[in-house]
Amino acid sequence: MTVDGQDLESETMRFEILKTALKDGGGATARLGRLAFAGRLPIDTPNFIAVTSRGTLPHLTPDNVDKHLQVSGAYLALEDFIERPQAYSKRIPPIFETPTTLKHNTRLHSFTAMPSSVTTVLSARRLPAVPSPMGNTNVSISVFTSTGFQVLTTNEYLSAVQTLRPDIAIPPADLTHSAITPNSKRALRMAERTDEWVVEWFSKLPADSRISTFAPVLPISYSIQWEYVSRLAEDYLPSSQLSGLAIYDPDLLPDLAEHCASLLPLPRLALSHPPTPHHILRHIALGIDVFTLPFINTISDAGLALDFSFPPPPLTSRQLDGSGSSAPLLPLATDLSLPHNATSLAPLSPDCSCYACASHHRAYIHHLLSAREMLGWTLLQIHNHAVVSAFFAGVRATLARGPEAFEGAAAQFGRVYEPEFPEGTAQRPRARGYQYKSVGGGEGKRNKPAWGKLEAKDQDEERGTKEEGA
Repeated sequence: MTVDGQDLESETMRFEILKTALKDGGGATARLGRLAFAGRLPIDTPNFIAVTSRGTLPHLTPDNVDKHLQVSGAYLALEDFIERPQAYSKRIPPIFETPTTLKHNTRLHSFTAMPSSVTTVLSARRLPAVPSPMGNTNVSISVFTSTGFQVLTTNEYLSAVQTLRPDIAIPPADLTHSAITPNSKRALRMAERTDEWVVEWFSKLPADSRISTFAPVLPISYSIQWEYVSRLAEDYLPSSQLSGLAIYDPDLLPDLAEHCASLLPLPRLALSHPPTPHHILRHIALGIDVFTLPFINTISDAGLALDFSFPPPPLTSRQLDGSGSSAPLLPLATDLSLPHNATSLAPLSPDCSCYACASHHRAYIHHLLSAREMLGWTLLQIHNHAVVSAFFAGVRATLARGPEAFEGAAAQFGRVYEPEFPEGTAQRPRARGYQYKSVGGGEGKRNKPAWGKLEAKDQDEERGTKEEGA
């Protein structure tokens, strides 16, 4: 297999910057590139990779991923495959004993049945990660397994990586996984711990390993982690041990460009899970190459069908309505659970050619969601991933035309589309405790009861009748 004359079997990873399309005063750049791994389909950047849960893309079987999706990479978490050790049992997690096959050439591919063309990215925590009540220590991080929280040391994680052999491995980072910004003392400890763990990682990773390491860049100010980032540039980049950066806060890219220019040619994987396409466009302008987008799974669960494109529709055709006032913004998604979709024979999105839009209509998806049939969320996942794939294809085509084209289209996108996704009124899929961990008290039940006491229902109805009469 070759990519632009490159024999993918001869090299572990190759990243080529095809065009730098945009520069700002801080030195951040939007760029076109290609990320290629041996035996995998190349990833044209900017692009995104799928976010899995327990090794699979929610609601989709591996054959549907291979047949209907255009994703060329997948983010997986080690905590999805391991269990908390019990005193009476020393059972080895099944993934470590799974034999490899010719079709699935690594244990990670074989256990998850992931198509061999898909590039795998392995991290210790899922995305977004469940906050741990235990916290990290100087020698380990806390992970959330299917049987509860446990500690995971750098040695244990590195051993798992060498056994599973992902294409990209992200070393452990001391993260809080909280919306609260850490104070300066906690942030300094985060940088120091991560620095120590990464040093240990590279000292024990075999020199002949074909696993590409993307070092984490923490979501704290550059001034606190400058020593750690400088070590990456001075110690591991010249020896080719460092293959890329896993960035938790894209707003740090201007500082990296100013102070560590030698890191700029590396591919940049964003683990910031941007909430909307507006944020994606801003991060592309800052220089992010590959995105992880958990919101796609969330949107599908909510019964929403994505409906946006890039470049956006011409603004001149909808600037004014009949009354002379400004036209409303276009929604980023359509709520298929709303009543007016019960009889609509329109596709989920008028310009989409995915399997869901080509074979089914809104009324059918509305029926599936009302009946809580699994197929409804399957078709939404296919459609929503297709819309995001087309969005990134449009971004790359616009970047190829030059910085002015991208800047203009990005600004117009903000004027045409609403800033947030609609909330979605459909009932979500049946929630499991593992997918939705409680993070505090006072939370209501996520699954409505299928039945209740008839006496209580009759009393509520009688109370409502009296109130109406009054």
